[in-house]
Amino acid sequence: MRGPVQTDARAQVQEMFAQSVAVLSQPSPATFERYERRGNLNAALLYVMVAAVVSAVIAAFFALFHSDVSFFGQLISRLIIIPVQFLIFTGAVYLIGKNLFKGTGTFSEVAYSFALFFVPLSIVSTLIGIIPVLGWLVSFLIGLVMIYFGFLAVQSSMNLRDQGQSIATLVLAWIASFLVSAAVGGFFASLFAVGRAISGN
Repeated sequence: MRGPVQTDARAQVQEMFAQSVAVLSQPSPATFERYERRGNLNAALLYVMVAAVVSAVIAAFFALFHSDVSFFGQLISRLIIIPVQFLIFTGAVYLIGKNLFKGTGTFSEVAYSFALFFVPLSIVSTLIGIIPVLGWLVSFLIGLVMIYFGFLAVQSSMNLRDQGQSIATLVLAWIASFLVSAAVGGFFASLFAVGRAISGN
């Protein structure tokens, strides 16, 4: 018997998927604005976790055929890294859009808007990415599509109608999230190295 929480979560994911279809098939700031206030940060994270689970399962499966990576390492790292990177990037979009360009959106609106296109496109990229050569090419093209939808989502969620400001927000957010992710990754890598040194492994 399914509990009410599980049922609600499933219904919410189904609703967001329907919104994703609308956003992807009718790309415009107006389409994003139609849905940006229908959810919140928790809904966005729930949806992003769907993409994280798909990526984690596929990465863990292929880890079985490679001795240099572990099954549980791939599984757990994907489940953590993907939502954390999503939060860092959307947080950067919100802070930069608000403080540099006087955007009036909320963090929840930014996260929800970005989740609507990020989740389905990242799942497609993950599934096709396992195909040699073709997978890399399609993943690259999907990356370009994500940039375009990110541009539309910035305009909508932060209420920035100036295209230059929207592009600048997106670029600066990417740089900021890259630096933050690198710093966090370096910190944990250092801790891991220290732990190995202490344990003598």
